[in-house]
Amino acid sequence: MHLDAQGRRPGGGRADPGDPQQETAVRRGAVDQADEALDARGVLRIGASFLARARYPSWFQDFAILEADAVSMYLYSNQTVPGVLQTEEYARAVVGGSCPPPDDEVERRVAARLDRQTLLTRTPRPVLGFVIEEVVVRRPIGGSAVMEGQLRRLLDCARMRNVSLQVMPTCRETHAGLEGPMVLLETQDRRNLAYVEGQRGSFLISEQDEVSVLMQRYGILRAQALSPEESANLIEQVLGEL
Repeated sequence: MHLDAQGRRPGGGRADPGDPQQETAVRRGAVDQADEALDARGVLRIGASFLARARYPSWFQDFAILEADAVSMYLYSNQTVPGVLQTEEYARAVVGGSCPPPDDEVERRVAARLDRQTLLTRTPRPVLGFVIEEVVVRRPIGGSAVMEGQLRRLLDCARMRNVSLQVMPTCRETHAGLEGPMVLLETQDRRNLAYVEGQRGSFLISEQDEVSVLMQRYGILRAQALSPEESANLIEQVLGEL
C-alpha cells in the first residue's frame, strides 16, 4: 500500500559539546527530568514528542517518527548528502537553495534536520547503510569550506561501528538505482517499509511485494558501489582536491 504523504519536497564520530546530537539528547534529558519532578506521568514527554513532530513538513512527519525508532535503515541518495549525515552549514545551504525560497523557515528546517541525527548514536544503535553517488561528494554545495567540513563529517560517520558508507562511482555505465533515491527501514516490530521522495511529494510503501523489489535493488546497488574502504579513500581524495 502507498501512503501519500501529501506535501512538497523542500528542496560522527563521538559527540562533543557543539554536536547537535548531544544537544538534542540534553534537551530530551531535561524533559524527562521535568516530567518526573512534576509527576506529570509522561504528559510532558508526549507533548515534547508532538511538538518535535510538528517541526517537520506534513508529508515527512510519519517517516520522521519511524526513522527515529528504526532498528535498521538503508538509504540511496543521488543528489545530496543524506539529512542524517549533513553538517549544519551544508544543511543550511541545501535548505536555502530550495525553489521557491523557504524565506524564514530555513533555520527551523535546519534545526529539525540536525535533531534527526540522534539516530546515529542512540541506544540501542540502529544498523545504518548509505550508498551515495560520487557527484554527491564532488558537488561543492555551500562552497569549498562548507564541503570540506561535510566530507570530514562523512569520514567521521563512516568510522562508526553501526554505519556503512559507500560511494557509487560515476564511471559505472549503469547500476540498479537509476530509477531514483530510496530508503528501506525496519521498525521495532520487524516490519519492513520503504520511503521514496520526488519533486512534488513522497510515499511510504508498506506493500511487502513492492518493498521486496526495492530491497533487491538495494542489495545489487551495494554490490555495484565501491567498498566502504574504497569509498573512504575516494572521499579523502576529493578532500585533497578542494
